[in-house]
Amino acid sequence: MIKVSETAKKKVTELMSEDGFNSVTDFVRVGVKSGGCSGLSYDLKFDKTQESEDKVFEDNGIKIIVDKKSFLYLIGTTLEYSGGLNGAGFVFNNPNANRTCGCGESFSL
Repeated sequence: MIKVSETAKKKVTELMSEDGFNSVTDFVRVGVKSGGCSGLSYDLKFDKTQESEDKVFEDNGIKIIVDKKSFLYLIGTTLEYSGGLNGAGFVFNNPNANRTCGCGESFSL
């Protein structure tokens, strides 16, 4: 399960609308790919379609889809949004990560 904080929900809804997506019917696709300074990096995008192997979650009114491979890395993660002085952006609070980089966009297990 992936959770969505209230601040992330507001920003996701806003960005989806700006990009022509509907936060009620469309999805936030969250994944993991090789790369980044810690070995793995997060991938976040909007999607209108669900693949047969995708895991589907809904939290705080946001529908999230995760591919089967990425799901193992993301169990228990909370998607948050930070608009602080150090830069605005989505933050993944992942309890499975042993090490994260300074920017918070990559991790290792």
